[in-house]
Amino acid sequence: MIVKQDKAYQDKDLYKILHPWVKEWFKKRFETFTESQRKSLLDIHQGNNILISSPTGSGKTLTAFLSLISQLTYMSQMGKLEDKVYCIYISPLKALDNDIEKNLEEPLKGIEEIAGKQLGIRKAVRTGDTSNYERSKMLKNPPHILITTPETLSILLVAPKFREKLEGVKYVIVDEIHSLADNKRGVHMSLTLERLQNLAGNFTRIGLSATVHPLERMASFLVGYEYGEVRDCKIVDVNYLKQLDIKVLCPVDDIVEADPEETNDALYDMLYNLITGHKTTLIFTNTRSGTESVVFNLKRRFPQDFNENNIMAHHSSLSREIRLEAEDKLKDGALKVVVSSTSLELGIDIGYIDLVVLVSSPKSVSRALQRIGRSGHRLHEKSKGRIIVVDRDDLVECSLILKNALEGKIDLINIPNNCLDVLSQHIYGMAIESPWNIDDAFKLITSSYPYHKLSENDFISVLSYLAGDYTSLEDRYVYAKIWVDYHEKRFGKRGKLARMLYSTNIGTIPDRTAARVKCNGQVVGRIEEDFMEKLQKGDTFVLGGNIYRFNYARGMTLNVTPSSGPPTIPSWFSEQLPLAFDLAVDIQRFRDIMESKFQYGRSKEEIMDFIHEYLYVDYNAAHSIYLYFREQFLFAQVPGMKNLLVEFYTGFGGRKFVVFHSLFGRRVNDALSRAVAYVIAKKYRRDVMISVSDNGFYLSSDGKIGGLEAFKDLTSENLEEILVKAIDKTETLAGRFRHCAGRSLMILRRYKGQEKSVSRQQVKGKILLKFVKDLDDNFSILKEARREVMEDYMDVKNAKKVLKLIEDGKMDVKKINTKIPTPFAFNLVAQGYLDVLKYEDRIEFIRRMHQAVINEIEGK
Repeated sequence: MIVKQDKAYQDKDLYKILHPWVKEWFKKRFETFTESQRKSLLDIHQGNNILISSPTGSGKTLTAFLSLISQLTYMSQMGKLEDKVYCIYISPLKALDNDIEKNLEEPLKGIEEIAGKQLGIRKAVRTGDTSNYERSKMLKNPPHILITTPETLSILLVAPKFREKLEGVKYVIVDEIHSLADNKRGVHMSLTLERLQNLAGNFTRIGLSATVHPLERMASFLVGYEYGEVRDCKIVDVNYLKQLDIKVLCPVDDIVEADPEETNDALYDMLYNLITGHKTTLIFTNTRSGTESVVFNLKRRFPQDFNENNIMAHHSSLSREIRLEAEDKLKDGALKVVVSSTSLELGIDIGYIDLVVLVSSPKSVSRALQRIGRSGHRLHEKSKGRIIVVDRDDLVECSLILKNALEGKIDLINIPNNCLDVLSQHIYGMAIESPWNIDDAFKLITSSYPYHKLSENDFISVLSYLAGDYTSLEDRYVYAKIWVDYHEKRFGKRGKLARMLYSTNIGTIPDRTAARVKCNGQVVGRIEEDFMEKLQKGDTFVLGGNIYRFNYARGMTLNVTPSSGPPTIPSWFSEQLPLAFDLAVDIQRFRDIMESKFQYGRSKEEIMDFIHEYLYVDYNAAHSIYLYFREQFLFAQVPGMKNLLVEFYTGFGGRKFVVFHSLFGRRVNDALSRAVAYVIAKKYRRDVMISVSDNGFYLSSDGKIGGLEAFKDLTSENLEEILVKAIDKTETLAGRFRHCAGRSLMILRRYKGQEKSVSRQQVKGKILLKFVKDLDDNFSILKEARREVMEDYMDVKNAKKVLKLIEDGKMDVKKINTKIPTPFAFNLVAQGYLDVLKYEDRIEFIRRMHQAVINEIEGK
């Protein structure tokens, strides 16, 4: 049973459970216990599972370790410390592992000084970077506290000698659990914990999380199931402690009237004033290119204030050395400002930050809180964040993020379920441990939260693939990994290389690289694999200032031809974060309220007061929002949850556009738009261009499109079936199948010391994909690739919800014809053109479009 733990214990109750030396050290170091310590120390001491949700800097890491250190101190004093692992600390980042080891040094040394002797409590980090010498040292003298990553723990479970050292594990601490839960690394870790429990017996699970919703789901993910019921777990939620000082700022009075040059100047002046008014500032952009751009511009515009000594970038494309240097300089207070994409969101120790600035929307409330929570790293200190917006859609989005953050309304966390590729990897690992009874293995697997609803059919289909029941796969060099005796209901490993194959190919993060782009046999540049995945035949994109049409891909090489007309995929699209569905729905509801206020003829003053109160924004922001909605209302209609607006207009050169104002986030719109395009292709034998954003999508073609008719053919019942067909021949499915084939060991990324290049993996992936489609259209790994595309990459579940709203009559579909795009459609339609236009032309284009809207309104 999952229960909230609200009881906060007194100091005297907590000191009772601590060893006298630990108590003395704690009293010297801290005035009193934090809220999270008061609520959880006793439960941890009693061996209860617990999930602690509190902001970074609120002492939750020490909370997790304090009771354990006390118990190890007692054991050391009594000479009962054995050569085995008592506690495993798991974190998603190697950098966090190193931080924790350093942070444990202080209490352990302090307690030894008080004791006046060595206690012999050992701790060690074990990751992929650990040297062979360190590994052999760990075997002789295993750490009592093992600090590791999810992947390394899985490898240790099949290492015969080290496995023995894990048999006495009493505690497992999972740090930053929220960052693992919503992806396949978390799914992988969840199964690893069940396998560890099978080896070591029951242990106490301690999860440390930032603000997520719902915490009950996160707790279930942490503890898993036993006999069909979720295991007991207590939830400690102390997120109210840190008050928030968040504001949405707009650098100019009127976003539309100000030209981009003026906006850009005002943006950097605002950044300059914010940075110089604070000791250390952390700036988040959403993309790596955005990060580099901000650093470059701050140095170029203010050379007297910013140089390589006091400003640095931090993102995943930079080398490990540069990232470490930035982290160390931040800790030492040597940097005035660090600009990051997403890489500093997690709790790496970066010292004291007094301001976080978000340049453009973080796309979800939980991400905004996570980023802004990096500031004010002292207990009871406010977290201070400023969100800077430079376009009207961002302004509305960020204003709703501000409202929801201040009101504590957080988007739902989504945990992937029944991932059959990860399951394949674990069944192989289990077979390497020892032979298994099939029913026992199924029971263990369904104890894991992501697999608690796994069907027996899916389980057997994975066993069947691993056992080599598809004999023709051997023609494609995919061999059996395990033996299965269905009569005796047993399975085990095959071959002498099993452990080596497993250990060198483990994990869920796929190898990635850039793809070469060839035009007429010449390499014209490179694009990221993420970007390549989004391309469909006929799509156009900009590379090196030229527009190209995508024809086909072989391996990691794209064949293109020169093209004209606006690109359908903007150049920055692959790096963009998707808008959270719950936040999108809240924006839609706000749109509904605004539509009704205009319909009832409320005065400007009344509407401005409402915006100001409802969204907690200043006059400038409220005024910009008012004008934006007023223009949309007078020009057409404000779409929202009650009305899905579908806009028809003819663009440059007579090209037809159908714009769907479906503000439900890019993942939902990706699913809906691909399904619509597929129906059009089948029904009218015509290919259409698609362009997708968080705020909607458009279809475009030189002739009649039939977009609305095709959309009306979609239902909540047939959407999945149509999508399976729509993604069948796409690069998206090919790319995801290659990733799934790697995770399920169909494609071995490493073999006998040889590394297989991503290009070769991609070629093999495409050959295998075609082969398994002919072999069995319901083959487990193909089924998983489709699930991943539709549920993790797209959002088919919420797309079905949208269609259900229409079917139930809760949302009307309204059609309008326009000569020029409505204000709400403008950003969506313009994103293609803006990639092609020169900077000056871009300014002129935006102004002329806006002026045309104003003229049209005045004409009415």
